Amino acid sequence: MSKLINLSLDDDKKIFNKYIKRILFISGTTSYYKTGAEEIFKNKFNNKEKYIYLKKSYLPDFDELKKIINIKDEIKPDLIIAIGGGCVIDYAKITSVFKEEKNLKQKIINSDYKGNKKIPLLAIPTTAGSGAEVTSNAVIYINNIKYSVEGAEVRPDYHALLPKLLLSSTMKIDSSSGFDAISQAIESILSKRSNTQSIEYASRALKILFKNYINFVNKKNLSNSYNMALGANLAGKAINISKTTAPHALSYPFTTHFNIPHGHAVSLTLNKFLKFNHFYKDKADKDFNLIKRFNLLFKLSNSENIQQLDRYLKEIKKQAKLEQNFLKLGINLDRKYTKIVNGLNSQRLKNNPIQVSKKDIKNIIENY
Repeated sequence: MSKLINLSLDDDKKIFNKYIKRILFISGTTSYYKTGAEEIFKNKFNNKEKYIYLKKSYLPDFDELKKIINIKDEIKPDLIIAIGGGCVIDYAKITSVFKEEKNLKQKIINSDYKGNKKIPLLAIPTTAGSGAEVTSNAVIYINNIKYSVEGAEVRPDYHALLPKLLLSSTMKIDSSSGFDAISQAIESILSKRSNTQSIEYASRALKILFKNYINFVNKKNLSNSYNMALGANLAGKAINISKTTAPHALSYPFTTHFNIPHGHAVSLTLNKFLKFNHFYKDKADKDFNLIKRFNLLFKLSNSENIQQLDRYLKEIKKQAKLEQNFLKLGINLDRKYTKIVNGLNSQRLKNNPIQVSKKDIKNIIENY
């Protein structure tokens, strides 16, 4: 399990003990400089060799990942510190368990990192959304197709929540990443792989996220930034157990082909799949009572039924300025439908409580 640490406490210095000689920082230009991370870390670990790689790609891309792995193999760090959003943390997670080799691409696709030496990883998120700092999977795009690298080794060894690092992000980033956390928690509650522990994490997450999301997006401060970071962290713990469902499965082609930020992309179909799942709740393929799970969502959102839940989510998306009109976003379903369904994540689709086939998706998008 990833350990939460407080970098300001002396007793956490034990993880940076005398055996740590070289540290590789992986970040982005904005994540490292604009957030204030540089100021926080420039005077830390002065007795260590410090190296920094600033990522270039918007999405975690295989070619850049290979470059980072080569740098890691050359430096041979004793610790990797990732400071950034989901892309940065995913790069760091994969880098911590893979080494450069001839068949690297195929090994990543197969999550085959057996025999490689794991480099300890500290993950520090600069957005409140993905929960990547506590999940045992990472995303990588190979030829514009999204793959998941999964396994216990991929999960960061340590994570820190520093609300100060969230203050400089734009409303667009906050709206998208924050809604990603909300959707993760909702999907986790309905996932076929959910259990008692994931339900507890997801429920706690939604209580915090629903209370803080709009204020965070519109009037950000240290308090609501910390609460959003905590809510996203709990949502990450939930999906680490349950995984996500149909809205996340379909979000990846929207991001890849139409440059829609991930959380925004998830928001486009969350309501639609919620209504679809509720309509067919009696046909659910799962080991739990789906009606009770929906009742839990109603309670957490102060709703009484699926129509009120739908309106509630639409209203917070509206306040967060998450455009929901496909044509305004440049998505022509009739022309691009094949490309969209061919790019979805089948693993996540299988977690949906109601069975969904590729041929069902256009109907769900247009009619729910």
